[in-house]
Amino acid sequence: MLDEGNYASITEMAAAEKIERGYLGSLLRLTLLAPETVEGVLDGRGSANLTLPRLLEPFPAPWRQQREALTT
Repeated sequence: MLDEGNYASITEMAAAEKIERGYLGSLLRLTLLAPETVEGVLDGRGSANLTLPRLLEPFPAPWRQQREALTT
């Protein structure tokens, strides 16, 4: 919705969606996950510790580093 220009900012989007701005920012970070990580979660192949609370913790942006960080 931000890319399409529906909202000018995260703050505006959070207000329109009636969610807290910080939480929306955390959710938007999930768009930085490596495609194979996303596919694994959606296909049920992710490790048992790869939960939403775990994914909302800080993780590295480079995909190789993500794999290492999120599989431990």
